[in-house]
Amino acid sequence: MIARRHFLQAALATTALYGASGFGNWAKLAAQQTLTQEDLIGTGGAGNVTLVHITDIHAQTQPIYFREPEFNLGVGSALGQVPHLTGADFRAAYGISQGSHLDYALTYSDFAALAQGYGRMGGLDRIATVVNAIRAERPDAIVLDGGDTWQGSLPALRTNGQDMVDLFNALGVDAMTSHWEFTLGSDRVHEIVENTLQPAFLGANIFDAEWDEPVFDDYKLFERGGTMVAVIGQAFPYMPIANPGWMFPEYSFGLRRERIAEVVEEVRGLGAEVVVLLSHNGFDTDRQFARDIPGIDVILTGHTHDALPDAVQVGNTFLIASGSHGKFVSRVDLDVRDGALQGLTHRLIPIFSDVIAPDPDMAALIAQTRAPFEAEMGEVIGTAGSLLYRRGNFNGTWDDVICNALISQRDAQIALSPGFRWGPSVLPGQEIKREDIYNATAMSYAQAYRTEMTGEFLKVVMEDVADNIFNPDPYYQQGGDMVRVGGMGYRIDVNAPAGSRISEMTLLETGERIDPAASYVVAGWASVNEGTEGPAIWDVVEDHIRAQGTVTVNPNTSVDVVAG
Repeated sequence: MIARRHFLQAALATTALYGASGFGNWAKLAAQQTLTQEDLIGTGGAGNVTLVHITDIHAQTQPIYFREPEFNLGVGSALGQVPHLTGADFRAAYGISQGSHLDYALTYSDFAALAQGYGRMGGLDRIATVVNAIRAERPDAIVLDGGDTWQGSLPALRTNGQDMVDLFNALGVDAMTSHWEFTLGSDRVHEIVENTLQPAFLGANIFDAEWDEPVFDDYKLFERGGTMVAVIGQAFPYMPIANPGWMFPEYSFGLRRERIAEVVEEVRGLGAEVVVLLSHNGFDTDRQFARDIPGIDVILTGHTHDALPDAVQVGNTFLIASGSHGKFVSRVDLDVRDGALQGLTHRLIPIFSDVIAPDPDMAALIAQTRAPFEAEMGEVIGTAGSLLYRRGNFNGTWDDVICNALISQRDAQIALSPGFRWGPSVLPGQEIKREDIYNATAMSYAQAYRTEMTGEFLKVVMEDVADNIFNPDPYYQQGGDMVRVGGMGYRIDVNAPAGSRISEMTLLETGERIDPAASYVVAGWASVNEGTEGPAIWDVVEDHIRAQGTVTVNPNTSVDVVAG
């Protein structure tokens, strides 16, 4: 997909893990192709407290195909460390056999071919089966949602997130934090939290912008297994930058490290023997949190969609990464004795939809929420001539389709599409249905704009986004991916200083270098500016796919990545 000059093959920086996981046995069974539902769900480790973690489902209730990233570059202290290992490097780090269930679930390698054999993953009815099985063993398990739950599908868009609220209420989630939830607007968030949401809505870092006071609950205390457990919520800290601040003007966000440290001390003073941070910071930011904030036992991390088979230990803190789109559920068993955490076991449960049976009650409720939209979602728009995916630091093929649609349908020279990580994959030969398009585009500020930008301004835009991703200080990273670009090639040195990462910008239709003083017609979508005008991006993409019939995307070599 991307030309990779000077790409650094960094070795895994290992960390001594405290406790154990079920990964080794799972790997053996997967290699033998003998996985059963019981094997996948397994049983817990020693301990008296059980956590169940789901995050970044992005309103995906159905089993899906979802390709993991080819590019997940780490910079600074994260270079060569998980989760910034992909493909063969990831397999080597965890002892995964090429072509196995694990390879399919956790890497991008041979994805389209392996998908034919292993099938779809996820499905909220399968997740319900897993959660119910854990609760049958541990009735007092704490089920936690890391956010990005109410956005990402046509039904969620049309119901303003209510379908997902009802489904997660039925799942029995105990607490959640947030990110894309706020793109429904602050009024809608308050309506849900005050009237229909059953889980505790936690956000210790969300303050009233005028009064500088907390808006939502900082934490929730749970008495489990004779142990007091505190769950602190950390919402996505960069909301007004990454998403439209005009949708929630009364709130301020931020990392608020000092505030989180104060809340940790507060809950310890109230008798908490275990402190869990339910976070949407992103993995590298949470790894730095673990270094900087004492007293956190477990960080359930989200936002960057990483799936790791083992916990990552930083000092006395354990980081758990549970993937996205419903592909995985994490079970974490805590051994708490003498007022402190003595041990931890973690099991990353892959939701192979052909192996795990759907829970009938949840399946019926999902069908009910989808029923008003089934005919619309099921309309066939075209056919995928090649694998369509979106996941990685740079353009995926779904992103290329969107960019090509913007150029063709909006009569533009250059297209800009945000570096979103959400959206399932479509296999070669599959029909592209309207639901697939919405799964890659459904959000509340989807207008496709058309404007002019100078070459100088285009470079400023590219440099700003690059610094938000590749700044070596994790506290200055926003955990996204590079803006997707159509009609323009460029070179990026991810380790160069801010303002100097982007070079060799080229207009692809002519092969000429971008002139800083010249103006170019640019089409894009998902602008954070209020009042942006234009057709909805899903309509633009649908028109493009209908015109194409069969959508085949050639490998994109227009981005030259220097990463070592």
